[in-house]
Amino acid sequence: MDPISYDDFAKLEIRIGTVRAAELIPDTDKLLKCTIDFGEFGVRTIVSGIAQYRKPEEIIGKQLPYIVNLAPRMLRGVESQGMLLAASPGGEGLALLLPDAPIPNGTKIK
Repeated sequence: MDPISYDDFAKLEIRIGTVRAAELIPDTDKLLKCTIDFGEFGVRTIVSGIAQYRKPEEIIGKQLPYIVNLAPRMLRGVESQGMLLAASPGGEGLALLLPDAPIPNGTKIK
């Protein structure tokens, strides 16, 4: 693993958002198109490669951390405007990172 400087890390803007809608992207088995509410920062579409581990209905209403200052990227014809942060314990499965108490959408993780 290559180390990065604190200044590089500080460039990442990580915010909590609530999943308002989620659907499988047609002709894929990994990609979910999600509508994420970031409160005063607006609503964004974010594509996440988690469909092997979570059904769309299992994540609706969950508050999750997202990197929100990545350049948009087209994935299977859908513009993704951020990236979900999650863990893959031992390289297998998926663990979602959830706040232990409800917090306002758009809250910045420091």
